[in-house]
Amino acid sequence: MHQIVRNWREAELSDADRALCEFGTKLMLLQSPMTQDDVEGLRSHGFDDAAIHDAVQVAGYFALMVRVAEGLGVEPESFIRRWGQEGTGAAEGELTP
Repeated sequence: MHQIVRNWREAELSDADRALCEFGTKLMLLQSPMTQDDVEGLRSHGFDDAAIHDAVQVAGYFALMVRVAEGLGVEPESFIRRWGQEGTGAAEGELTP
């Protein structure tokens, strides 16, 4: 999981998971140029309409929550290690995402 967070393009992913990450990245960074071809690209990897809908909903909710947190100046809890940091083990009692 941490490898995906650090750089999903270098992670060992199936073609379908790679397509989903590409779709999500485009949706989050370049919202306006999304087209039916983007949706068809996911369908060609076996995603049905419900799965595509769920992916878009999760990406949209995440974007909303990030903007709310940024707008309110929310800082992450100091006891939670940020995703993508080196090492995946937690010290005893340490919470990790």
